[in-house]
Amino acid sequence: MLEIKAVNIKPIKTDADYRRALKEIEKLMLATPDSPDGERLDILATLVEAYESKHYPLEMPDPVEAIKFEMERKGLTVKDLEPMIGKSNRVYEILNRKRSLTLKMIWKLHHELGIPAESLIKPPQAHA
Repeated sequence: MLEIKAVNIKPIKTDADYRRALKEIEKLMLATPDSPDGERLDILATLVEAYESKHYPLEMPDPVEAIKFEMERKGLTVKDLEPMIGKSNRVYEILNRKRSLTLKMIWKLHHELGIPAESLIKPPQAHA
């Protein structure tokens, strides 16, 4: 039979609730999993995650930033992008925001590098 214990945790509805939950999570970070404190940490982390996704959604990077991030992360060069984008001059045009990605490029970048399609289809941000 499943035993249910009262954990006295309340929903996070305000920024004050959110800050309180973060402070408590900080105190519980070294709790042993499957202990009462570990279970409390899991519940609080889930509540904080839900609050953050609702109140502080993360923006997907624009296409150029997403490509540059993957290049840096994977140690890729312009030459490595040629099969997905075209000759090196085309790659530079994309990276310098002089040309937009085509649907074919978006598909290849998504398939080959795992860049989220949502990032690749966003309009590029203007940079000074």
